[in-house]
Amino acid sequence: MRTIDQFNFKDKKALVRVDFNVPIDNNRVTDNSRIVAAKDTIDKVCNDGGSCILVSHLGRPQAAEKKYSMLNILCEVEAVFNRKVILSKDIIGHDSTSKAKNLKSGQILLLENVRFHKEETQGDIRFAEELSKLADCFINDAFGTAHRAHASTTLVAQFFKDKFFGKCLESEVKSIRKVLKNGEKPVLAILGGAKISTKIPILKNIIKIADHIIIGGGMAFTFAKALGGKIGLSIHEDSMLETAKEILDSSIENNVKIHLPIDVVCSLEFSNSSTRKIFDIMNIDNNFQGMDAGPKSLDLFKNVVLNAKTILWNGPLGVFEFSNFSNGTKMLGKFISKSTKNGAFSLVGGGDSVSAVKKLNIESQMSYVSTGGGAMLESLEGKNLPGISALL
Repeated sequence: MRTIDQFNFKDKKALVRVDFNVPIDNNRVTDNSRIVAAKDTIDKVCNDGGSCILVSHLGRPQAAEKKYSMLNILCEVEAVFNRKVILSKDIIGHDSTSKAKNLKSGQILLLENVRFHKEETQGDIRFAEELSKLADCFINDAFGTAHRAHASTTLVAQFFKDKFFGKCLESEVKSIRKVLKNGEKPVLAILGGAKISTKIPILKNIIKIADHIIIGGGMAFTFAKALGGKIGLSIHEDSMLETAKEILDSSIENNVKIHLPIDVVCSLEFSNSSTRKIFDIMNIDNNFQGMDAGPKSLDLFKNVVLNAKTILWNGPLGVFEFSNFSNGTKMLGKFISKSTKNGAFSLVGGGDSVSAVKKLNIESQMSYVSTGGGAMLESLEGKNLPGISALL
């Protein structure tokens, strides 16, 4: 792994693939964490006396749509970096070429949304080559798109002799390796969310690595039904019952302890204000549906979490967006926070679990919170990511 700390960027123009795909509401960036994640890389290049040409996508534009222009995030980028940022009107046209050519040491050029060109997502080699002509070297700092074999994330790297892992990408890769390759035991994986079908590849890979797996959220009910439980109206996947049994059998073969909820907080309706009642997960009333982990479950999970030395958290324990069913996820966050404080390494990855730690304001209490959704999931599945392979 060649990192930016191994290179002096003085008088060099660096093409930096960043992930500025941030949420915007009423022309304001509502979560700038992905911009913040790129700051150390930009500072390193500029402080060395180099210049940065930033390339990113924003949203999923079908054409050059105004609402997806990088102009919408320019002020936020300047505020985070505390530097003036020059905006290009295009990606590989006259404006970007001219501004890149005249870029001085310490300056930053932000190209227009790279997905305004269909060649980006098509992985067009000629588009990638034209993009490479803007700079002397390449830095990939966009973990969130590292699973895409797009022109600016993967193909462009082949046109550079000097290509590097940015600070954010380096941290992401090292954190994942710390869990999957050399995690201190006991290794605990916590998997939540609604559907088991979306987590099968992760489960099959993690089961070879983990010592303990906590299964929560909606997917727990598929396992409970597979074991013969009565789950009422709880969300589940009948098509995955045999798969759930196979995973349970595999856990025994691999000497992995799977922990399912003991009890669950249930509701008559999928609503925050509906009648609530606690049931054993194996015996839920026909009219109720499971919505959150119950007190006995949390006592069990607390013990497992506090004894773990390496923790992966992917997915909430319940419908945490409803305040009356958020306690399980809140308490789990507190358990992981305490375990981390006691010396465990904790990695939070995957959209909903990242949203949960931000909502609970415990992001700083985790060892590492991933910036990537799909890229994190594919990493946990054991897949090689093209954006990373292109740098090796």
